[in-house]
Parts: sequence; structure tokens; C-alpha cells
Amino acid sequence: MAGRDIDNPILNSPFTVPARHWRFDDEGITNEVVEGRRASEYFVPVPQARRSSGQLSLGLDWTLDRRRANDQVNLIRAKLDVWRRMNRPGITPTSRRLLSHWLSADRARPLFFCQVEALETAIWITEVAGKGDAWVANALRESNEQFNDALPRLAHKMATGSGKTMVMAMLIAWHTCNKAANPQDRRFSDAFLVVAPGITIRDRLRVLLPTDPNNYYRSNDLVPLDLESAMSRARVSITIFHAFKQREAAGAVPTGRLAKSILTDGGPDPFIETPEQMARRVCRELVSRSRGKRNIVVLNDEAHHCWQGPESTDGEKLTAEERKEAEARRRDARLWINGLKAVNERFGIRQVYDLSATPFFLKGSGFGEGTLFPWTVSDFSLIDAIEAGIVKIPRLPVADNAAPADMPTYRDLWPRIREGLPKKSRKALAGQSEPELPDALKAALHSLYSDYERSFRRWEDSDRAHGSTPPVFIVVCNNTAVSKLVYDYVAGWEKLLPDGETKTVHTGALDLLRNDDERGNWLSRPRSILVDSQQLESGEGMSSEFKQVAAKEIAEFRAEYRERFPGRNADALTDEDILREVLNTVGSPGRLGEQVRCVVSVSMLTEGWDANTVTHVLGVRAFGTQLLCEQVVGRALRRRSYAVDEESGHFAPEYAEVYGVPFSFIASSGTTRETPTRPVVRVRALSERSHLAMTFPRVTGYRYDIPDQRLVAAFAEDSQLRLTVADLPTETEVRGVVGEREFHRLEDLEGIRPQSIAYELARSALVLFRDEAGGERPWLFPQLLRIAREWVETQLQLADWAFPGLVLLDQRKAEAVQRIYQAVVRGATGSKGESPRLLPILRPYDPIGTTDAVSFDTTRRVYETDPDRCHINYVTLDSGWEQTVARALEATHGIEKYVKNDRLGFHIPYAFEGQQRTYEPDFIAALSSPEGGKRTTLIVEVTGERRADKAAKVTAAKNLWLPAINNYGEEGRWDFLQITDPTSALSALHAKVQDLLEDVSEGAA
Repeated sequence: MAGRDIDNPILNSPFTVPARHWRFDDEGITNEVVEGRRASEYFVPVPQARRSSGQLSLGLDWTLDRRRANDQVNLIRAKLDVWRRMNRPGITPTSRRLLSHWLSADRARPLFFCQVEALETAIWITEVAGKGDAWVANALRESNEQFNDALPRLAHKMATGSGKTMVMAMLIAWHTCNKAANPQDRRFSDAFLVVAPGITIRDRLRVLLPTDPNNYYRSNDLVPLDLESAMSRARVSITIFHAFKQREAAGAVPTGRLAKSILTDGGPDPFIETPEQMARRVCRELVSRSRGKRNIVVLNDEAHHCWQGPESTDGEKLTAEERKEAEARRRDARLWINGLKAVNERFGIRQVYDLSATPFFLKGSGFGEGTLFPWTVSDFSLIDAIEAGIVKIPRLPVADNAAPADMPTYRDLWPRIREGLPKKSRKALAGQSEPELPDALKAALHSLYSDYERSFRRWEDSDRAHGSTPPVFIVVCNNTAVSKLVYDYVAGWEKLLPDGETKTVHTGALDLLRNDDERGNWLSRPRSILVDSQQLESGEGMSSEFKQVAAKEIAEFRAEYRERFPGRNADALTDEDILREVLNTVGSPGRLGEQVRCVVSVSMLTEGWDANTVTHVLGVRAFGTQLLCEQVVGRALRRRSYAVDEESGHFAPEYAEVYGVPFSFIASSGTTRETPTRPVVRVRALSERSHLAMTFPRVTGYRYDIPDQRLVAAFAEDSQLRLTVADLPTETEVRGVVGEREFHRLEDLEGIRPQSIAYELARSALVLFRDEAGGERPWLFPQLLRIAREWVETQLQLADWAFPGLVLLDQRKAEAVQRIYQAVVRGATGSKGESPRLLPILRPYDPIGTTDAVSFDTTRRVYETDPDRCHINYVTLDSGWEQTVARALEATHGIEKYVKNDRLGFHIPYAFEGQQRTYEPDFIAALSSPEGGKRTTLIVEVTGERRADKAAKVTAAKNLWLPAINNYGEEGRWDFLQITDPTSALSALHAKVQDLLEDVSEGAA
């Protein structure tokens, strides 16, 4: 973009008040420097995608974010500026001594300006504002009464990587030293409860314990020598918010559920802690040596998890996935804040200090998404941190060489891949061996990996000799099944041989990240790990399902632990301990995780894991809010080097490459128009109607039962495949909000030789030539390899920017294999005179779909279904005919149950104008079956306007899908009805159903 390219984004020293900033306009960053500090406001600073339309649109609510000034923060900043110029009057001698020490030019390790400013803000509010600026205390009191039941909360907003832990240590030192100097001053305390969102952060925060050998007070010289003895007074207890959960009371007698029910008789459970007992347990280290109420100071790390919302959030429009995540956040937030209220009730809380990079209410909280916590008093944002050089600069795709679209392919990845990924747990992959990924996901992995490989080579050439650890690639997934597929593809997987017992190691696809040695053996030190961060953080243990998935890597790391630490008892460590130790020491020389190069996470990895070696991030999940985007990208923001350039006084820029996290920056100074909203209706499967649940096969293609003979390929016009970059770019431009741009290419795919391509196509095609029992016929491979070579040489066509290796992406490979397969079928048909038997190719995971998973919101009109005929509560109506057909289905004798195929996932593959497509039939209905008879299911398609593609769909259903499924025989009998006149649906259904029932009766007889 002309006038927007910026070579060096860093404008300010990290140690002084920001003096300059880059100007933003409604299109994003400009290269215009503005003198003075940037005002505090809310927006997300990332690069705009470059598209000809000039408008970025994802069709999501959060793309309409507006820039909003944080008035309270800006006013406090102005007061602080005046206060500084007056040499900070009105504070205690101890506070003045600490500030002088922190700001000393002689410090060996100078503090960041943002760290000192956070303390200055807390000091000014506590010691000065009450003498002339009572509005601050009044405003905080009002917001805390409204949002926190009067808990005295005060929030500091600090970008990830800007040193929140240091600020917590400074707060503890300030309070403790002042309390030691004047024990009667109730503004200060020497008892501190530090609350973290998970075990990782809790363990990392041990540096806040004055007794810890690596405590920050000494290692970072936070307390001058003359005040150091005061720190012995500090009592610091560090816990996770999960500790606020009321546990089984100490001394309770274990009894069965029935006995407990009888004993409680509907009253309070005497076997569970009361809130007061819970507060005593959590605070026992702080109150064990005192009587009465303590003056406790609470420090909430990652405090955006701690809030309480209104009773109902029905007004917010959420998808089913967003609603599920919002409820989980709401449950955790309620546990956290109720725990603090119990502590306050029992012991008294003097002040709660919230620290977070994103102290905002999220979608589903009941407040406006992106609303800043009203008790926020200081702000050092991500763009401030970038301009001060404190963090890495995230670079995201801004353009590629695919066909024009609103968003670069690898920027907003999830909508392109979600339908091709399993929606259930790892159990859905039972029997699945080879990991099959959607092409866009596989291409994104390879494109990002190509840049990772360059980063790795740079590390090898320069930093490795100095003892540093390798760069780290992280993938954030949405569930266990998806993360295991990605992990297997990247790191390698075990293939079960035809004997059903022997397993062989199949090499990982990304050389530097794989866990195998390419000779069929696993490496003793895995380079890639699979973790479920949510399970690890809660401390409640990992599920047996995940332990089974991660068993190999746990065993390998346990063996390495024994080797590294021969004097320690590795068997005493739980599986969770091992994985947590590995994850927490990624990027740490000499520790268990030092050689890890790739982390595939089941959960969000939104905070607490701050390895400074992370250079590449891939999101493989939905991101319903920009705040979640910022939290995930935050894992890659911590800098590797804090060496200051002596000439400029600034840090050198560092970058992190980010795919699949759809950051958006759309700022507008205009007003928001209010649009009328339609009522939102939840369409879902009802548990009380579970007996009406329906299942259906998920067919991805078709194959023939070809005789075991010499294979001959008869290529025709439809054997050709043309590779383009229409929807999968081979070159992607990445750019940060400021700084250098780069181009990523699919280099590892581009370098694959034609003979290797033919080999892989032949190997993939071989699975289609199984015998009737499903057994492999490996002796056919040499013939298939010959045919595949011929196909690559004569039938594979390349458009601009394309290269042959693109055909190995799964979808294109499937298309190539089908063309080769159809050519062989054509050859077999010519020699025998009749076509071989047609069979279905079922989806490799989730081969059987079900109505159980239906759950979505809609603003369309709906028809309430008959509770005795349909598992789903409503039929959505696009026009009038859906209701007509639904009523006809309910009125037709012989139809036991039915469902409209709306977000059900029932698709029929077909080809039209040379392109592979799928279509969704309108309804499926199950017929009443005689005792012991075969189940019969009817596909109902309603045809209105006459279109060529509709004819192709119906033809595929009748001539391909139905014969294949009925030959397969495992899913009962299926049939098809096309209704051309919805007004005659009842009579058409009656005639068809009666014919089918008569056939079933005759067959049974």
C-alpha cells in the first residue's frame, strides 16, 4: 500500500514515556509519525487485507469494531503527567524511595516505562487522588458496586510480554515496605493472595515468593538495600482460581450417593465445604498466625477471566459453538469472583489488582463485546508495545496469488476447513490410520512451515552455538480429534499392517518437526508434542481418552527424565506432571522441553505459556472475537533478545508469523446505525425425542469392485485435471501492522519430483482396489505405478503459478486418484462387457452421521415439528414449500420419523461441468420396518425451478449414491423420491411409501 510501508516500526525507547506514534486512519496504519503519546483507545492493530474492493468483510459482528476512547484512563494519564512534573507530591517517604530506586539511571536492569507507570498509577490513586481528585475513588466505587458487588477492584491493562509479573512484584514490594514503615496505615498490607488462571502461571509466579531463590525482588533489584529486610514481613500465597471450588469437607465420611441424598434431605450438603470453610483453606497461609480479619491484597493474573454478568444473555446472538465456549467462560468467571467474595466476607480484602492484556468483556458475557472493564486505570496496549519494541510484531497474510476474495486464504482459514474436520472427540477416529486433512489446512501448514524452515536454518547458523533452543511452531486446535490429526500429519503416525497386529511408523510430513527417523523408528526425544492445555491447567487431571492419545510421548519424556535426573523418582510423577514440565520448559536450555519444536494444542493456549522462542502460529479453530485472536497471538509476542542498540537506544524488531487467526482492523469514526433484529430461534435435537434420532452414511466418493486381473487404463477427456491457485495460493504475502513484509511459498511441495508424485498417487489409489472382504491387494501396486506415471505425464495440466506437487494435497489427490481409478474402471468395463459392482467410499472419520449433533440459531421462519415424528424441534423455512412437505411427511402413513437436512451434514457427491461437488437433499425419512426387517430410508428431494445442476444432482443420487449404499448393505435399504410439485407432496409420498412397504413385506415373506 502506497504511503503505508514502514521499514522499522520501533519509534520509542522501552524505558521512557512514548514520545511518538504512527497515525492510524480508517484503512489502518499509515507511515506518518505523530509527535506525542498515543491516546488510550480500543482497537485491534493489525494489517488490513489488500483486496480490490477496499473493504474487509467476514460477515461476523466483530468486523464492525469501532475505535473507542478510554476516557477514564486518558484523564488519569493527564493527572499523572502533572503529578510527575511536580516531582510526585503527596506520597509516603517509602513510596518515594522505591520510585527513585526504580527510576535510577544506574540500574543494571532498567524497568520498562509501562511497568513503572502501572505502579505510579496505583500509588497516585491510593496516596494522592483522595486529596483533590475524589472523582477517581467515586468512579471506581460506582463501577465496582455495579459490576463486582463492591469488591474493590482496580485493573491495569498491559500488553502480553510487557512484564505483568514484574508489576505484581513491584506492587507487593510497595505495599510490604510501606506496611513495615507504618504498621497502622490501613492503606497498605503485607498479606497477598495471588490468583492465577492455571497451574502453568501459578508455577511461573513462584518468583513472587520472597523465599524463592529466584525471587524478583532480589534478581531484578526491586527493593533497595535499606528496605530489603522489610520483605521478610510479606506473606504471599499463590493459588489457581479452581481452588475456589468447594470441595468435600475435611473429615467428611465417604458415603454413597443415595446415602448422602437421604442424610441431606434436600438441605445444605454437610459433606461439602461452606464458602467460609473454602476461604479458610485457600487463605490458611495468610491467616494462620493472626486473629480477626486481615487486610488482604489480591492480585489477579489474567484477570479477564474474573467477572460476573447478568443472569440472562438471551439478547446476544451466538452460534452453538460460541454459546458453548461462552458458558464455559461464564462458569469459570463465576467460580473465580464468588471465591473472592467469600474471601472478602471472611477475612476482608483491602484491594484487588487485576492485570491483563485484554481486560474486556467477551461475547456471551451479557455486556457489549469488547467493553473495557470500567475499573481499568492504566493502559499500555499492543500497538504501544510494538512501537516501543517490547514485543514481537505479528505478521499476518495480507495478500496471495489465489483468486480475489474478501480475505487472504490463510488469514481466515476456519470457514474453509471446518466441514472437512471431525467435530467429535478422538473416539470419532477409531479405526482411522492415515491423517487426512482438508487441502487448505494442509497447504497452510506447508506454507507456514516453509518460513519456519528458514527461521530454523538461521538459528542453526547463528544462535545454536550460543546454547539457545530452536524456534517453535504452535498449532491451536478446537478438539482432541482435530489436534490428533494435525499432530499425526506433522509428527508421524503408526499404521496397522494387514495382519491386524503389526504396526509400522509412517513418517511425518514436515521434516524438521517429525518424531520419526525416516527408518520406521520413533525418535527418543520428540520434536513435536500434543497437549491439552485446559486439562493441564485445571489440575483436575487429564481424561483417559487424552492419556491414551498421548501415551507414547509421555513414556518417552518419562524415560528422558530418568536419564537427565538419575537421582529422582520419575515414577512418582504423574502423567500430568510430565507433560506440564515439558510444556513449561519449551525454549529453556537444559530442561525437559528444550528440544521441542512444535506444540499442537487441543485448547486455546491463551495465556500463561510464554516461551520466547515461538515464531509461528497456526489457528485451526473458530475465533468468535478479536480478543481471542489477540490472546492466541500473544503466545508468540515475547521477545528473544532485549539487547538495546547503542546508537538508537531502541530494541531491534522481531517478528512472529501468524496464520488462521483472523485479526481484523476496521476503524470508523462514523455512528453505528441501529438495524431491526429478528427473533432468534434455537433449532436443536431434543433429548426427550432421542428415540426419533436418525443416522445416515457420510459418503465422500464411489469405488468399484474390480476383478483381480491385469489393469488397463483407458484415459479420456474427463481424466484430465487442471491445477490452479484459484482457492489455494502458492505464494502469500505476510505483513505486520508495521515493519517488514515477507513472502511465503509452498517450497517443500514445489520441489517434489514427478516420480515421487506418481508413487504417492499409486499408493493412494491402491486402497480402492481391495477385495470383497476389504483386504489389500499389494501385488497390483506395480501396475498402478505405471498407470499413475502415465497420468502425470499426459493428463495433469498446470495453470499459472501452479506446480505438480499441488496434486498431493488431499482434495486434489483424491480428484487425481478418482480420475486414475475411473480410467482403470473404464478399461475393465471394456474387457468384460459390464461395469464392476459400485461401492461407497465413506468418510474416514465420522462415517455415520446423526441428528444428535444438530444445534444452531436462526432468524428464519420455522415450523414446529410433530413431537412423535421428528428428533429436531423445528424445520427452518426458506419458502413456503418446506412447511408443506414437512406436514405431508408427518401425515403419511408408514413414515416413522423424518428430518430436514439443514446443517445435518448429509451430502451426496456428484460431478457437474467437470467439477466435483456435493449437494444436500431436502429431507430424509425412515419408514416403519416389520419385525426383523431391513430398515428403509427415503431421500426426499423437492424440485422447483429446472436447472442443469439439479438434474446432475438427482442423477448422481439415483445412479451412484443409491446403488453404492445398497450394495454396501450395512446401512439398510435406501431409496429416492423427487417431488416436482410441492402441492402434491402428500399423494406422491403416500404412493412411494406404499410401494416401498410392499417391497419390504414381499422380501420378508
